[in-house]
Amino acid sequence: MKPIPGTPPATVGQLSRVVDRITFVYLEHAIVHRDGNAITVRDERGVIHVPAATIASVMLGPGTTISHQAMMLLGDSGAATVWMGEHGVRYYAHGRSLARTSRLLEAQARLVSNQSSRLRVARAMYAMRFPNDDIGPFTMQQLRGREGARVRKAYREAADEYGVEWKSRSYRPDDFEGGDELNMALSAATACLYGLVHAVVVALGCAPGLGFIHTGHDRSFVYDVADLYKVEIAVPVAFGVAAKGRDDIGADVRRAMRDAMHDAGLLVRCTQDVHQLLGSDGDTDRDYEVDVVELWDTRNRVAAGQNYEDPPW
Repeated sequence: MKPIPGTPPATVGQLSRVVDRITFVYLEHAIVHRDGNAITVRDERGVIHVPAATIASVMLGPGTTISHQAMMLLGDSGAATVWMGEHGVRYYAHGRSLARTSRLLEAQARLVSNQSSRLRVARAMYAMRFPNDDIGPFTMQQLRGREGARVRKAYREAADEYGVEWKSRSYRPDDFEGGDELNMALSAATACLYGLVHAVVVALGCAPGLGFIHTGHDRSFVYDVADLYKVEIAVPVAFGVAAKGRDDIGADVRRAMRDAMHDAGLLVRCTQDVHQLLGSDGDTDRDYEVDVVELWDTRNRVAAGQNYEDPPW
């Protein structure tokens, strides 16, 4: 058999873990191709090379053309590839998980499928938002109310801090420019946050749709996890950018979110929080270096790739 032409993909052991990667790269009005194990980005300013294995997510905005070879490289590298609509209001696709085991996915499915364990994880998520409060006596309905009050308070305080007028959160996903500048900034900031959290969730091999607080949506778990950081990161970034009255508020928010998420070490924190919520002992080598397929049995797993005919026919 003839060897497959081109540069071979990096092995799992050669890939950077999600905690060590760049949060995201946003591209628009550009042509994306491949050169070895790097993607090339060409626009009117020239060409740059970006090592694919160092990126958590690539966000492709309007006017972007990407080659089959570039997509193949991003998929092999475990980089989430996001086709975004105008102003970053849609998430369309992602690459293969960096993890090669289903350990976290099975833990997530087990926890979300039992009412007691699902309630325990949901309450743990609320506890992370209220670290100084005893939430034990509160029902889920009361916790939702406390969360709503926390978010409204964060909006008011940010408005006072940055000296902007705040009316209410009002937006339509299909009409980015339908709201005022502040609402546009908030929409752009949360879109960046959702993109990064989605990249972490799929890189760890979890299911974006199996949420504990949110439910019924294919990104429920993404919204669960992103809400842990929205008030801390997205709200001040949005209000800060809106206060300066920029011309291209979407682009300015994306750059500010990139810096804020890097400064907050969000890739590391998000990875650790997902492991903690799912009862995992942490990011381990076996999740990345073991590439073994097994068969389910009522007592133990057994090795795949062999014939279990017994007795022979």
